[in-house]
Amino acid sequence: MIAKRVFDLTAAILLLCCASLIIVFAMCIIRLKIGSPVFFTQVRPGLNGKPFTLYKFRTMTDERDKEGNLLPDEVRLTKTGKLIRKLSIDELPQLWNVIKGDLSLVGPRPLLMEYLPLYTNKQSRRHEVKPGITGWAQVNGRNAISWEKKFELDVWYVDHRSFFLDLKILFLTMRKVLISEGIHQSDHATSERFRGSGDVSL
Repeated sequence: MIAKRVFDLTAAILLLCCASLIIVFAMCIIRLKIGSPVFFTQVRPGLNGKPFTLYKFRTMTDERDKEGNLLPDEVRLTKTGKLIRKLSIDELPQLWNVIKGDLSLVGPRPLLMEYLPLYTNKQSRRHEVKPGITGWAQVNGRNAISWEKKFELDVWYVDHRSFFLDLKILFLTMRKVLISEGIHQSDHATSERFRGSGDVSL
């Protein structure tokens, strides 16, 4: 997959250069409207489940209840944050992850470390390839479909990945960003947490 890495690296550098003004503007707006830090960082599983630090723009406040627990996502997600997510601007810092080699432009989305023991054997195959900023599941429903359907699409990508499929996914991603389709589930600010699909021996 040397060709894929060369493509990822070249495209990520070019995209960072082209989006530099948007990135600087977003940083200023987030600092003014949401506060510091402007970046959201979280450890996620990469290729073969190896942990790495993911970078995104911050879209939520750190508001907590009297017991010190974070308030629900729908309460902490600001109007500015909603707009940033609608335009997928929050994903731009992940281009740095692509340059570092943590991510590919296309691949199964990196989720939470705590999900790793919850996957079935088939679902865990999504980690056989490097995760991506966008993927087959994202252009076929994104957060508007069930976890099981997302993982089914992720594994399909693992088995059918190719350079031309990646180009198709990138094209469809740009289209979905323009029409802001599938960003959230109908009854959640983003998507509900994955709690397992049953028998992990499957």
